[in-house]
Amino acid sequence: MASVMQYPEVGPESGHVSEDKRRLNDRARTMRERQKQSLHLQREIILHQTVTQPARRAALEAALAQVDRQLAKLG
Repeated sequence: MASVMQYPEVGPESGHVSEDKRRLNDRARTMRERQKQSLHLQREIILHQTVTQPARRAALEAALAQVDRQLAKLG
């Protein structure tokens, strides 16, 4: 006769699923924070260039608007 293998339970009561979910949430939050930091740095660079290079003002303002939109999406 064939025997049925028993697998350890994986469910909310086991703790495994919630731990994995927590790790994924932590990673996602970390990635969002890094994106925000990068976008804030880009924003500062653009603002500095706007002051020092007025001939490129239109392109820099467009870049600044794009960075601001991305920051708004990230919250």
